[in-house]
This record gives sequence, C-alpha cells and structure tokens, in this order.
Amino acid sequence: MANSFLQIEGLTKSFGELVLFENISLGMCEGDRVGLIARNGSGKTTLLNIIVGQEGADCGTVIFRNDLHVGYLSQQPTFADAVTVGDVANGNAETVRILTQLKITDLAQPIGQLSGGQRKRVALAKVLTDDPQFLILDEPTNHLDLEMVEWLEDYLSHTRTTLLMVTHDRYFLDRVCNRIVELADKTLYTYKGNYAYYLEKRQERIAAQNALVDRANNLLRTELDWMRRQPQARGHKSRSRIEAFYELEERAKRRHEQQALRLQMKSSYIGNKIFEAHHVCKSFPARGASDTEKIILRDYDYTFARYEKMGIVGPNGTGKSTFLKMLLGIVQPDSGHFDVGETVRFGYYSQEGLPFDETKKVIDIVRDIAEYVQMSDGSRLSATQFLQNFLFSPEKQYSYVYKLSGGEKRRLYLCTVLMRSPNFLVLDEPTNDLDIVTLNVLEEYLQNFGGCVIVVSHDRYFMDKVVDHLLVFKGQGELQDYPGNYSDWRDWNLANAMPDDDGKTSANEPAKNVKPRTEKAPKLTFKEKQELAELEAALPRLEAEKAELEALMSSGTLSGPEIVERGQRMQQLIDEIDEKEMRWLELSEKA
Repeated sequence: MANSFLQIEGLTKSFGELVLFENISLGMCEGDRVGLIARNGSGKTTLLNIIVGQEGADCGTVIFRNDLHVGYLSQQPTFADAVTVGDVANGNAETVRILTQLKITDLAQPIGQLSGGQRKRVALAKVLTDDPQFLILDEPTNHLDLEMVEWLEDYLSHTRTTLLMVTHDRYFLDRVCNRIVELADKTLYTYKGNYAYYLEKRQERIAAQNALVDRANNLLRTELDWMRRQPQARGHKSRSRIEAFYELEERAKRRHEQQALRLQMKSSYIGNKIFEAHHVCKSFPARGASDTEKIILRDYDYTFARYEKMGIVGPNGTGKSTFLKMLLGIVQPDSGHFDVGETVRFGYYSQEGLPFDETKKVIDIVRDIAEYVQMSDGSRLSATQFLQNFLFSPEKQYSYVYKLSGGEKRRLYLCTVLMRSPNFLVLDEPTNDLDIVTLNVLEEYLQNFGGCVIVVSHDRYFMDKVVDHLLVFKGQGELQDYPGNYSDWRDWNLANAMPDDDGKTSANEPAKNVKPRTEKAPKLTFKEKQELAELEAALPRLEAEKAELEALMSSGTLSGPEIVERGQRMQQLIDEIDEKEMRWLELSEKA
C-alpha cells in the first residue's frame, strides 16, 4: 500500500458571505501527480496557501506525513531585492544548470532587477533542486517559453516526486498528471486519470447529477400539490413530510448548468489592406562589455492577408513582444516601416495587463469605456449585461478591482479589449492566468472571429486550435515562417532533425516566407468587382452614420417622437449593414 503523504479533512474557507469551499477532503499518496483545476476566483491559490500553512482555514485539518520535505512554488514568489541570483543558487550546480536551461545566466544580477517572469523562473529552479519529496506548484508554466514548457514537462514526467499543481496548460496536464481534481460548486471532484479521461468522466458526472435533479423535480411537483392542500401541520408525520419537502426543493435546484462565458461582440468591417512590413529593422545595443547587440528584425518584409491568424513563438528575449509593439506604433523600428490599412482597428491585449485603478469598482472600469456594447446579432447590451456575459455577477460588478483574483483581472482586461469592436486582435500571452473554461470559449471565439489575429502564446493547445501559421523567432533577427499550427511545426522539426558536429540535432530549414495555405476560389466577374468596390465604399459610411446616431440617441437631448424616428432609422441602418456585410463576405471569398 502506498505511503500517505497528505490528508485534508473537512476544510472550509470563506470571505464574508462568499464561500470558496466547504467541508472538502483530499488524500494524496506517494507517487500521485494531481492537477487541480477550477474557474478563476474559485479558490485554487487560496487552497494551496492553506495546505502549505501560509493562510488559515475556517475549519478542518491539513496533515502531512512527519518529516516530509515539501517544496512550494507560489504564483508570485518573493525575494529580497538585494539578493542575487547566485545567492539563491547557493553554489548548487544543479540549480545553476536549471537556471541556465530557463535562460537565467547572470548569477551576479540582483533579484530586484529581474522581471516578474524571471523571478518566477529563479524560484522554479530553486524549488526543483531542493530535493523535495512533495512538490506544490501554482501555475508553473506561466512566463516560460515553449521550449522551457516542454523541458519542464519532460523533467516532471521523469521524476518520482509527488506533485500537486495548478495549471491551465492542457497538454501539460495530460502528459504529467495521473489524477485530476476539480474544485467546483464549493467541493472537490476527483478523477483517476489524465486530463482527457477527466473530460470524459466529468460529462458523465454532470449528466448523472442532472438526471437525479430531474427525478427530484418530478417528485417535487407531487409534494408541492400536497403542500398546497395541507392545512397547518399538527402531527409529527406532517412535520416530517414538510421538512422532507424543503430538502427535496433544495435538491431540485441543483441542476448543473455551468454558466458559460459568452463572447459575441461585433467586429467592425475590415478592408483588403491589412498591413505591409517594408524592410523593417530593429535592434538593441549591447548593455555591457560582455553583452552583444540584440537583433530583433533584420530587413523584414511581409504582407498580412485578410482573415489571417498568425501565431508567434520563440524563446524568451527574442523580440516577440517588441514585434507586436512596433506593429502597433508603441515602439519605433530603427529603419523601414509598417504600413497599416485605413479600416484596421486594433485590439491589443498586452502581456503586462491593463493598469486598472484598483480603487475603482468593476462596473466603473467598463462604463468608463462605454455604457452600451454592440453585439454580433445587432443587439446592444448595457455595461451590466455585458459584464454578466463575462461571468461577473451583479455582486462582483460592484466590488473593487483590488478584490479580484489574478484570473478575474485578466478576464476583465479581455472584456475591455473586445468591447471596443476591434477587427484585428493583437494578443500577447492571453492565456496567462485564465481558467480552462474561459480558454475554451476564447478559442472558439477566435476561430470564428471575422477579422485578423496575431497571438503570442506558450499554450500549445491554444495555438493548435487558433492559428493557421507560425512566425518563429529564433533569435538575432532570424525568422522562420511555417504554414501550420504548433504541433505541425514541432512534428516537422522532429522529422527533419539532423545531427550537428557536436552530436546535437537541428532541423533543416523549410522554405522561407511560406504563406498560409489557401484554396483556389472562383474569380469575380467584372460586375461583381464593381459591386465589391461599391460595398467597400458604402460600409464605412453606414457605420459612421450609425455611430453618430448611437451618440445622438444616448445624449438625452431627443424628444419622444424624435427617439421613435431615430430608432426606426437605426434599425434600417442595422439591417442594411448586415445585408451588405453578408454580400461583401460572399464576394470577398471569391476575390
């Protein structure tokens, strides 16, 4: 029988009236590799903090085996700023080796000079090499590039260390964990198997729960009829049946219909010209005598196509985020330029996140941008309704930003980006801190998005679902354009690996500047070309008139009859725009 390492019994935690989990229990034995998953704000990090003793529970016990060496990687590790990387390594050769693997090489550098992501990597190297018997990791893949994620996946797969971790990386869960524990409905559900097994069994559990609720509802109807006919209860038998009725009523309310994030925002019209890169060069000078010039782009040329969905991958520090900022005009190239089309409306989701005013309420963050949001079906939602689509309950909307979890803040940030109706999404590590449910919905939204997408992400599953080709940053201005998703590219690299002189393997280069694969379509007739040109001229004019009308109707200066008249014109505009956009889509597919 396996040795028991951890036993949790009757654990409850709440903040005021908000109950995160109630009377939960969990046991872990030597060799268990448990992935803990839940929605943002459900209490995953709080549970880990309670387990390691950094936070208290309302009631319940957490018991580790005596003399068990436990290692903990928190989401935001803390060090004294004056401590150097070498001080953390403390002469441990294995720690230095892993730091090098994680691209941390300057042992003399003070921790205070490192970014949040670099601090996380230093803490990861330290915890892995402290010889723990039990590892607890909170989002270990955040701030790692794809090469590092795959290295860590391989490292953990081949170690005997018992593991409890929170991660949103579905490939990582599938390949490392042998047990999935879901925190939902204030309790824990355990599945013995990997992530794929969990998905299958979870659906079976929900179906079984709903079947029980259906039976309870049928019985409730009978009992409700009895309750209506029942005079004031006098006997013990009646009182017992009434008590049973209320228990039955509570059970009948438990249907599992997990509220889904709904992304149905309207994207604005986008023309044929997206952007063109002309001989773009960018580099950063050496920072010291031992450093070298850092080249980001070297004479980069590219024409971005309408509806293109590009994924950007590469080691940390090769310039992926800088590339996005140059496209957006935040950072200027040394030479060359990006020529962006007139109809392009960027929606930028930065890796650093939006610096919200923490003292503001969630609803005020959204209202500062717009009181109403246009949806894809032509309807308009108020700020409150729109936030409910993003799973912010009315109570949560009126709470302060500083009270949100890290994942909830990222979800709010995503909300503020999409509500502006962009037609070109530029997303820098959008999957960090988002829960799996939100990721699934975001993936579906991006797959059907009627515009363009560029995304930088270390989430391999996400990239496989969303992008149609990759731009690979290899460092020092070397780029590789690959037609396909991340798994296609990785398989290609493995299949084409060639031994170098030192015995290592490297992949042959595919053809440069390969464009995404496109299917041949029937060409437009002369009349259709004329019609397409007319549509492309008319749509921006109609959108402008609609925006002016929306502003006028929201101004509060119109009389009752004027509101009716403008409302009729608004409906005409919506119908005309929808009709022309549908026709434009048909013709543009053939263009």
